[in-house]
Amino acid sequence: MQLRYNFRLYPAAGQRQALARAFGCARTVFNDGLRLRQEGREQGLPYVSDGDLSKRVITQAKQTPERAWLGEVSAVVLQQALADLNTAYRNFFASITGRRKGPEVAPPRYRSRKDNRQAVRFTRNARFTVTAGGKLRLPKIGDVPVRWSRELPAGPSSVTVIKDAAGRYFASFVVEICQEPLPQTASEVGIDLGLTHFAVLSDGRKVGNPRLLRRAERRLNKAQQALSRKQKGSNNWARAKRVLARAHAKTADARRDFAHKLSTQIIRDNQAVYVEDLCVKGLARTRLAKSVHDAGWSQFVAMLEYKAGRYGRTFARIDRFFPSSKLCSACGLPAGTMPLSVRSWTCPCGAVHDRDVNAAINILAAGRAERLNACGGTVRPAA
Repeated sequence: MQLRYNFRLYPAAGQRQALARAFGCARTVFNDGLRLRQEGREQGLPYVSDGDLSKRVITQAKQTPERAWLGEVSAVVLQQALADLNTAYRNFFASITGRRKGPEVAPPRYRSRKDNRQAVRFTRNARFTVTAGGKLRLPKIGDVPVRWSRELPAGPSSVTVIKDAAGRYFASFVVEICQEPLPQTASEVGIDLGLTHFAVLSDGRKVGNPRLLRRAERRLNKAQQALSRKQKGSNNWARAKRVLARAHAKTADARRDFAHKLSTQIIRDNQAVYVEDLCVKGLARTRLAKSVHDAGWSQFVAMLEYKAGRYGRTFARIDRFFPSSKLCSACGLPAGTMPLSVRSWTCPCGAVHDRDVNAAINILAAGRAERLNACGGTVRPAA
């Protein structure tokens, strides 16, 4: 399986200028290719193939005075920009024809130099290397210092250099690794995600919601007000914009760190993990949108899924329409109408349930049932 390893870069002033040229050249090639295909479509011409597009946008463009500066950066950067454009078109065509599952994919759009995220990718053809001194050597950029927080498990197949809105630089390595199974354990867990508690486990444990955005809201509002008072386009405006971006980046980093630590602990302690398949996009349209985005459920579940695959654990999503909260985990009797304000209830069989813990237990039972069905177990329960 493929994993990404991100490390912080600290380029010098000259290297930052070289990276800015690389960002600009990759963005120009992408936009030129997109414009060429759009104009051809409007004129009723055949679809420009990938090879013809590369020849016209890169090879021939370098020979013109208007695009001669494309030769100042590595050719691999330009080729990868066109590869991103071709991938975007393939995903768009597969989406509108029904071959791609999930939400519809929009057609490619032009890239702007004002985008919060700028990135270029170097493959093995670019011959990037990690020097003996621990620096990342990039073609036509130089040896960039890296803060290595851990060792790479294998040789990377590509590296993407990213500049975020806060002005920070990162190197994202793609590494092919083998599965690393953890020792077998008998415990399994069902997880009910929420806002009062971030996660409630089927064994009764409750993980508090850190509410990182709410805690940083005062600092973010202060930085936003300072930005609004500056004249747009001035140096003070640019400085205030970076301060606001760094505050948001700090909150996002803390949320990612919390999700990594919790997901790693759950995967190590349990052989199977079952989570309800929440419709986060729908919940984000309600009055709880800010709290839903602050929780970061999708990020946490994605971490659980890939870590389970890496360490040989079982992971499954339970249907979102499964009545986990309103089903008695002791006798299986469904309860009646139950508003969200009801946090505990008593079943006619005498069992007293905490709503969230009961939901986590039912998610665990549903996950086990689906697992038995997939392994050839009986579909219908006995009479």
